[in-house]
Amino acid sequence: MIRVSREVADALASGVPVVALETSIVAQGLPAPHNLEAGLGCEAAIRREGGVPATIAVMDGELRVGLKPVELERLAASPSRKLSSRDLGPALAAGELGATTVAATMRAAAMAGIRFMATGGIGGVHRGHPEDESADLAELARSQVAVICAGAKMVLDIPLTLERLESLGVPVLGYGCDEFPAFYSAHSGRRVDARVDGPEATARALAAAWATGSQGVVVAQPPPEELVGAEGMVERALAEVDASGPDATPALLARIAELSGGRSVTVNVKLVLANATTAARCARAWIAL
Repeated sequence: MIRVSREVADALASGVPVVALETSIVAQGLPAPHNLEAGLGCEAAIRREGGVPATIAVMDGELRVGLKPVELERLAASPSRKLSSRDLGPALAAGELGATTVAATMRAAAMAGIRFMATGGIGGVHRGHPEDESADLAELARSQVAVICAGAKMVLDIPLTLERLESLGVPVLGYGCDEFPAFYSAHSGRRVDARVDGPEATARALAAAWATGSQGVVVAQPPPEELVGAEGMVERALAEVDASGPDATPALLARIAELSGGRSVTVNVKLVLANATTAARCARAWIAL
């Protein structure tokens, strides 16, 4: 039920850097045309660094690792199910069209032998609802993949998210920073576990972490542009949006986009492209080790 594209398989076999990409950002996370801009832009950013993108989704009864442009366009244009790692089996059996979250993308990447993925921000513990925790955190404890991101989404409870990652034994590295980023902002008020400066230092830290039993590793870099007034908009969105479970974060981000006049979407696209670039550089440095 898993199909790795010929390009991705050849890259893995020949030692070319491969970076996995989620598709929830394309199907649920961003409005058109920004969703396809982000998806295709991330692939182009990875190729510019000499890597091969492995965009992941469930289509026609297959878990596909490495999509064609027409398949990515299909996800951007068609209603699809948001799939976490627990949903992969049922969605495959039912032949559904599904976009993968960070958790599901990590699971598929690990199955295919891919060690790096890029995303915007990881999920975590929801504000005011500590019982509502993203499966991203548990998957980070299971799948040996480095997730390059702009920290956790600002709508989440970042202190509790970091506490949970600590309990799960997941290292949190700051890429060129000492403070854990908060998606729309470089500042969360919380420190990372260790700082790494540049791809080579990151590759060495990842190699040592994996050699000593770590599975998933968070590599968090600050967004290249911050959303001014983000915290106030987040607070307002949390007060206005009545959603829970998998629908909560997309609904909150959509409301923030409205409150910011679309500025949050621009920031989101820029940071995910920057993360894809960094992921490809780190993957290249890790292979060079």
